[in-house]
Amino acid sequence: MSSIFNRRSLLRLLSSPLTRPKPISSIPESPGSVSGQLPFPSYSTQSRKQLPEYEMPTVTWGIVQGRKEKLVSKVIVCDYLKGLGIVTDELEAVELPSTLDVMRERVEFLQKLGLTIDDINEYPLMLGCSVRKNVIPVLGYLEKIGIPRAKMGEFIRKYPMVLHASVVVELVPVVRFLRGLDVEKEDIGYVLGKYPELLGFKLEGTMSTSVAYLVSIGVNPRDIGPMVTQFPYFLGMRVGTMIKPLVDYLMSLGLPKKIMARMLEKRAYVIGYDLEESVKPNVECLISFGVRKEMIPSIIAQFPPILGLPLKGKMSLQQHFFNFKVKIDPDGFARVIEKMPQIVSLDQNVIMKPVEFLLGRSISAEDVARMVVKCPQLLALHIGLLKNSFYFFKSEMGRPIKDLVEFPEYFTYSLESRIKPRYQRLHSKGIRCSLPWFLNCSDQRFEERLQGDYTEAESTGPSFYMGGKLELPRNDVVSEEDDDSDDELLFRRTVSL
Repeated sequence: MSSIFNRRSLLRLLSSPLTRPKPISSIPESPGSVSGQLPFPSYSTQSRKQLPEYEMPTVTWGIVQGRKEKLVSKVIVCDYLKGLGIVTDELEAVELPSTLDVMRERVEFLQKLGLTIDDINEYPLMLGCSVRKNVIPVLGYLEKIGIPRAKMGEFIRKYPMVLHASVVVELVPVVRFLRGLDVEKEDIGYVLGKYPELLGFKLEGTMSTSVAYLVSIGVNPRDIGPMVTQFPYFLGMRVGTMIKPLVDYLMSLGLPKKIMARMLEKRAYVIGYDLEESVKPNVECLISFGVRKEMIPSIIAQFPPILGLPLKGKMSLQQHFFNFKVKIDPDGFARVIEKMPQIVSLDQNVIMKPVEFLLGRSISAEDVARMVVKCPQLLALHIGLLKNSFYFFKSEMGRPIKDLVEFPEYFTYSLESRIKPRYQRLHSKGIRCSLPWFLNCSDQRFEERLQGDYTEAESTGPSFYMGGKLELPRNDVVSEEDDDSDDELLFRRTVSL
């Protein structure tokens, strides 16, 4: 019974109202509060919804804003950009600066670099890069490695994605990779200026595989650097779909691997010729104009750009010109192309000057045509050299014109260093011989001939059959794998022009 009584007493005590204290006059009443009560804050759900929601500031912007403020600021910034003529569709999902001043600063900075509104519209995402934390560090590094400040705008125009790059993580490793390929330090800026997309490639991807393949076919690793300087685009070309099919096709034509490697070292731009659109059609074009198929490799070795020219139109034009002006028929024109394929790009005015010179020296048109077919290099000689050599031939040597018709190569030798001194040696000994006997040989061979008691018959130079072996005049056979590297000697002769 006592326990029940105690519980009832406790309930009455708890349910009885407390005596309110009198209001304190020194504490002012807050608006909306009950008179005489302290202004305690309310923590109801309704009051919590009225408070703004904040997020941590980003690294680039550094300004704390709520969601509503961000939306309002983005509308203001986009309206400003639209007023400049910038299309903002791609910027909808991009976090833009919270203040108009920051965006104005970015646009003006890009314009000072030389970029126009059209350039910005090509890649509007560049407006998402902070000037101080993204753009300036990247531009400073680019200038340090050799990109001139005056050409910085052009560089950004070619590859605006570089503004998003990290200098330490992305740009520095690519530059180190290029230096590892023996690209000279002073050429880094030139290489990247030609092909700025290199800064976005992964080192272990296309760049490494293309270099490894070229080395595997015989390209000297020390020549990779000069190749990159000349034609950096091959670093971005896939081996399986672009480089290897081109190399395989050229080798299938009979071009030896050694000559292929030497050609690519000196003419790296050949790698960039499209196999289906340019190389194969040009080879078929040469054959259709009467060029013998076995001579195609020699033509390529002499003049690699012939693989990338708009060849059909050039060949048609030159063939008609040779037939009409130089009196050389289509078959003779094909022989001219085999010996000097550069003819396809030689200006017709340049061609006519040597022809007119020879015609003016009482040489018939038929003999001039024979001379050109036998030695097309005549058409590329300077008129002054032709005059000097011809006058020496007539006044000093006193030989008949038919000697020149039979050996037009006479004009290709240096008058001062070969023709004059050798002729004077022969004249002092009273030796009379043909022009090729004393001109078409090395200095050592010429001395041996002077010491001999007889005049030996002229021998032709070495003949090379592409894809096979080098056959020397005395039936000595040298394989293309020999250490003497006769292929390389031939290559140096054929590309010297």
